[in-house]
Amino acid sequence: MSATAEGTKSTTPVPSVPGNTRKSVTGTRKTIAAGFLLPALVLLGALVVYPIGFSVYRSFFDKSGGSFAGLDNYIEIFTDDTILTAVKNNAIWVVVAPTVATALGLIFAVLTERVRWGTAFKLVVFMPMAISMLASGIIFRLVYEQDPERGIANAVWVGVHDTFSDSAGFPKAHPLPVHPLKAAGGGAFVTKDTVRAGTDVQLPLVGVAPDVMPSDAERAKAPQPSDSSGSEDKVNGTAWLDFTRGGGGKPNVIDASELGLKGIKVEAVKDGKVVASTEAAADGTFTLPAEADGAQLRLPASNFREPYNGVNWLGPNLVTPAIIGSYLWMWAGFAMVLIAAGLASVPRELLEAARVDGANEWQVFRRITVPLLAPVLAVVMVTLMINVLKIFDLVFIIAPGSSQDDANVLALQLYRSSFGTDADLGVGSAIAVLLLLLVIPVMLFNVRRMRKETRR
Repeated sequence: MSATAEGTKSTTPVPSVPGNTRKSVTGTRKTIAAGFLLPALVLLGALVVYPIGFSVYRSFFDKSGGSFAGLDNYIEIFTDDTILTAVKNNAIWVVVAPTVATALGLIFAVLTERVRWGTAFKLVVFMPMAISMLASGIIFRLVYEQDPERGIANAVWVGVHDTFSDSAGFPKAHPLPVHPLKAAGGGAFVTKDTVRAGTDVQLPLVGVAPDVMPSDAERAKAPQPSDSSGSEDKVNGTAWLDFTRGGGGKPNVIDASELGLKGIKVEAVKDGKVVASTEAAADGTFTLPAEADGAQLRLPASNFREPYNGVNWLGPNLVTPAIIGSYLWMWAGFAMVLIAAGLASVPRELLEAARVDGANEWQVFRRITVPLLAPVLAVVMVTLMINVLKIFDLVFIIAPGSSQDDANVLALQLYRSSFGTDADLGVGSAIAVLLLLLVIPVMLFNVRRMRKETRR
């Protein structure tokens, strides 16, 4: 019996699952999945779909929202000068900022692979990403200050300028009516009478602020007597600040505490032509050759120009490039990190093979590295393009009120049109729809690119 039992196989019938049971299981899974997705779908509808739909609806109504306006709000977008400036600036942002940020990120990522301290450099470059747009705007508002003593950009610029060109001058300096000088037009001053060799000439001025005076200016003094210096055929004189602190000084007299106008230029003019020129010493004294005899002495307008205070970074012409510069400071690190991650996955064998075949570093970079990084570069470019289309914080904070119209962008104009005492929600909604239409093509391109990457 045992042999028979061992030779006999026990077959247990497997119960079959009816078709409707399988459908019920599949339906249950779909129900569970829909239940998990429902909260997210509700939030998506409440925070994204509904605002988009309402903005499209509101864009066809007037300012009050009570009358149908048709396409009037959209027509105003492309006819109003302020909004057209915002559209133009947005185009500049989309073209320039992502391209330059991606290029900088690529350069940084490639170069930092060749240095030992590359990680530290990446950390420093990426650090601005930890700062909010608001804080970054405040930082660069100070960086771009016009006063070189406060704005670091102009401090550097003025330092470089003054290295090659002296910017010292005496702005607002002028003679008193009792002085032997008179206005000559164009900001210059000339002596009322002609001068003679062997005669000392006085060129007093007032109106020079103490902080503008050269730091190494000395106390003014009369020139040496012509006969003692053996230069009786020359014209000697003194140019000084005819002002005594605390009062008590006398006009046209060199008092003990008055300073010479060091470096002031003096010209001898005859018949409208300059026959000789010189600059005053630290004590204000100067000497002109014999050609100055019988000429009028002129203090040219260049003496009275304002000191060089740098570039008006936040003026109408440079405000947009200046703000883009602050954006690059923040986002070049973002581009660098993503590109460096892509660069780490590039097969080194291909690079070495190209070098063995005789390719130089530029050819390796242009023909191998960049093509292999093309997907990563596309991700960075698309991300930054979407980001700059809605740029708002930096423009709002950095651009001063006098230049805000020149730096205007669509997101800022959307805020200005939608809020405040003169708000027009119809125009604001139309601008929001325009921004949506500008973002959609970029998003579609990104989706198509991601699908292609998935298929690979």
